Order: sequence, then C-alpha cells, then structure tokens
Amino acid sequence: MVFYSKLKHIVCAAVLVTSVAVAQEAPTVSLTVDEAVAYADANSRTLKSSALDLEIKKRAADLSWNQFLPSVNMSATVNRSNKVSSFSLPGMPDVEPTEADHWTAVGSVSIGWNFSFALVDGLRIIKKNYEAGLISWDQARRENELQIRKLFYGLLLQQETLAIQQQTLENARLRVTQAEINYRNGLIPELSLLQAQVAYENQRPSVLKMEQSLKQQLALFGFMLGMPSDTQIILTGEIEPVFIDMNADELIQQYGLNTPDIAALEKNLEIMELNLSVQNLQAFTPALSLSWGFQPLVSDIDSNWLDTYSDGGAFSATLAWNLTNMLPFSSNRQQAKDTKVNIEKLQVSLDTLRESTELDIRTQVDTLTQSRASIEAAAGSIALAQKSYDMTLAAYRNGTTELLDVRDAEDQLNQAKLGLLNEKYTYLTSLLDLEYMLNVSLSD
Repeated sequence: MVFYSKLKHIVCAAVLVTSVAVAQEAPTVSLTVDEAVAYADANSRTLKSSALDLEIKKRAADLSWNQFLPSVNMSATVNRSNKVSSFSLPGMPDVEPTEADHWTAVGSVSIGWNFSFALVDGLRIIKKNYEAGLISWDQARRENELQIRKLFYGLLLQQETLAIQQQTLENARLRVTQAEINYRNGLIPELSLLQAQVAYENQRPSVLKMEQSLKQQLALFGFMLGMPSDTQIILTGEIEPVFIDMNADELIQQYGLNTPDIAALEKNLEIMELNLSVQNLQAFTPALSLSWGFQPLVSDIDSNWLDTYSDGGAFSATLAWNLTNMLPFSSNRQQAKDTKVNIEKLQVSLDTLRESTELDIRTQVDTLTQSRASIEAAAGSIALAQKSYDMTLAAYRNGTTELLDVRDAEDQLNQAKLGLLNEKYTYLTSLLDLEYMLNVSLSD
C-alpha cells in the first residue's frame, strides 16, 4: 500500500510538472485594444528601431556645442642624426662629437580654434534634425497604434463572422436532428433527411478553414505586438462604435491640418532653408582661425632641458575669405541655386499634401455619415430577418415548409448580421483614420 501511495504521488507530481511546462510553453494572454496598443508601444521591434534613431539625434543635439571646442594637439619627438660634424673652438684642437651630439628632442603643444557664421546655422540644423526626429518618432508610434487598433477590430470582426458561421453550422446540425425525428415519425421523406445531412456536412469544412485562418491571424498579430510566437491571444472587446456628430469644415478650422506627414514635411522645409543660409554664409562671410603653439627644442641632451630649450612656437590669427564662392557660376552658388529649387519643390509638395489631406478629411467625414446611416438601417433589417427566420423554422419543424426555405431565411439573417458588423467596422476604422489625420482623439 505504501508503494502504491508513493507511486500515486509521483504520478500526480509528474502530471503537475507537465501541466506547468505546457502552460509555460503556450502562455495565454487576454488583451483589450488599449492593452494591445500599450504592449506594442513597449515591445514593438519597429518602435525600438525608431527609438534608437531618435537617441542618436538627441545625443547630437545635446552636444552640438562641441563644434566650438578648440582643437588641442600634443606631440613629442626624439631625433637621432646619423652624422654630426666635428667642431672646434679658436685656439683649440678639433672636438669629436659624442653620442649625445647625435640626439635632439622636440615637443609641441598647439591649440587651434575656428569660427564662421555658418557654424551657427549648422548648430541650428542639428537642433532641427532632432525636432524632425521627434516628429518621426511620434509618427511611427501613432502609425503603429493605428495599425494595431485596426488589426484588433479586424480580428474581432473575423471572430464575430466565425461565431455566426459556427451558429449556422450548429443550426444545421439541429435541423439534421429534427429531420431524423420527422423522418421516423413519417412526416418527411428520406430525401429531405439526406438534404439536411448534406447541408450540414458541406458547411463543416468552411467553418474549420475559418477557425484555422483566425488562429493564424492571431499569431501574426502577436508577432506584431512583440509577443513570443507561442502565445495564445484572447481578444476582449466588441465592435461597438461611438457615434460622433461632426462637420468637415468645423474640424478643419478647429484642428487644422496637423497630420504627422505635414508636420514632418514642414520641418524638412525648415532644415532645407537653413542649409541655404549656411551656403550663403560660407560664400559672403569670412572665417576666423586662431592658433597658438608651444614648440620646445632641446639640442643638448646632456644639459638641463628646462634651461636650454628653445621655443619655436607662435600665435597666429587668420581671417580667410574664399572669394571664388561669391562668383555666380561657382560651385557654391550653383549648390545654393539647387537648394532654392528643392525648397520650391518641397513647398509645392507641402501645398499638395495639405489640399489632399483636406480632401481626405472631407471624404472620411462623408464615409462616417454614410456608415452611421447604414448601421441604423441595418438594425431594423436584422429584426425583420430574425422574425422571418424564426417563423420559417417553426413552420419547418411542423412540416409545413421545405428545408430550402429555412436555409434562405437563415442566409438572409446572416447577411444582415454580417452587413451590420462590416458597417460598424467601417465606421470604427474610418474614425481612427480621421483621428490620425487631425492628430486628436475625437471619441474622447
């Protein structure tokens, strides 16, 4: 008995360990749409890459003042001459050079500092690049949020569609059961029973395919969120939009054209104008260069270096001006002309983007208005289709109508339900697109 008791405990422990291992291998996560967005913000690989790009630009902006640091260089050289000539003093015999006479030591400390007015605008360009990086980061984050929310509601739509098909399959199975009862009672011929069975079997493969497709889409969704590939995701929520009364002219006037795309283009235009300013300053203003050098030279290695060195250093101030850059056909002036043309092109692109964005806003508002009307109309259609299906099903159970009539009534009911779901999804996604364009949450 003791043996069997121990064996029982061992088996239970093994089952428990296996269950824990399976749970660890395939964790289950329940997510709302806001939780999915928050998880993607923290774990999305795309956002991590954008964050690293922003970090580089931030560091460059924080240390942009290092352009004005002086250049400091130090060097030390010991030199041995291969041949040194003998020398003599008046009235004295020639003196042969010693090994120390072959050696000299030279040190050097130099400090240089350059300044031009173009450096000031160059520093401003670095700051603008960081501001453009902030816009790009916000754009990437908001685009990721928009994509996640659309996918979340798309998966909810797929789930609801699958639920309708599963219910249809269950109804077909119940009709097979009812047909078997009616056939045994002699109310219907065998052909009607076979028709019910065939209809049920024909629906099963399509439902299985929809279940597999939903499973694959959930796995892809988890990958986009940055979750482990074996995570089982359960979506919590429903496709129930909040209707908002809106007017396109009022929205444009109140929020303006503040899309991330427009903001990024405006910042690029500012950077290009600063580049033109740098090119003009390089052509029409001089550059100042200051330098100071300390260069001690020791020719007598055996002496006290601090007392015998000679200094070859100097201080210099240079004002340089490249007059060639002022010529209208010079390389600098041609580059400036190209920059002006690119600024004009960018301005045209900006105006075009503003006009197209305004048109998109009006289109989205029209879509939302039409979708809302369709949703309100679909609610009544579902009620009528449900009543028709219930009456037809009751007649079929009483043997006063055909199976085909039941299937037609059910198809009409399913079309009404799917139509309402699709219109709700259209309203939600159109509202998300509009909020992205206006850079504001209208639903709040």
